[in-house]
Amino acid sequence: MKIAVLKEAAADESRVSATPETVKKFVALGAEMAVEAGAGEGATMSDADYAAAGATLGDRAATLKDADIIFGVQGPDPASIGGAKPGAWIVAGMNPFGERARVDAYAAGGYEALAMEFMPRITRAQSMDILSSQSNLAGYKSVLLAAAEYGRAFPMMMTAAGTVSAARAFVMGVGVAGLQAIATARRLGAQVSATDVRSATKEQIQSLGAK
Repeated sequence: MKIAVLKEAAADESRVSATPETVKKFVALGAEMAVEAGAGEGATMSDADYAAAGATLGDRAATLKDADIIFGVQGPDPASIGGAKPGAWIVAGMNPFGERARVDAYAAGGYEALAMEFMPRITRAQSMDILSSQSNLAGYKSVLLAAAEYGRAFPMMMTAAGTVSAARAFVMGVGVAGLQAIATARRLGAQVSATDVRSATKEQIQSLGAK
């Protein structure tokens, strides 16, 4: 079985659908791994790292040739995978409701599209749950971006010139992203409060030191 890992084409997309560590695991299972040159650059993973893990590097055409499965973070442009064989599986985040034309183009090309964001969030499928991992990172990154834009320090600062009060952060929604945002803001020293429509989240909020 040949698995192709494509370089993401969307603007500002720095993620990659398979790391060298993941590639190494697939190779150990007997898969042939083909990685498009430069696929991991945005995530600071070099072509040499993939080669050392057992992957074959090449341009998109060579990567797609005879591939049984095509990996992507976002679904690739149908026009860019014209060299893939009919029946190949495209495994990525598809956004099928927002990108219906793209999904229809996959069907017209004879491809099988697996929308990973629709993977059931059950115990058996936890290792394939892309939403939780990305939501976790989104919650973390959102606080870092807020701290950069805030223009002041998050923690309370006591100096010879006086005391600067801690920043107050308010988190709306306490799902996976919200919980990580609370934890990150607390670690940065902010006073955090949060809200959610579900009363059951009160205990989770308080367990992280927020109100």
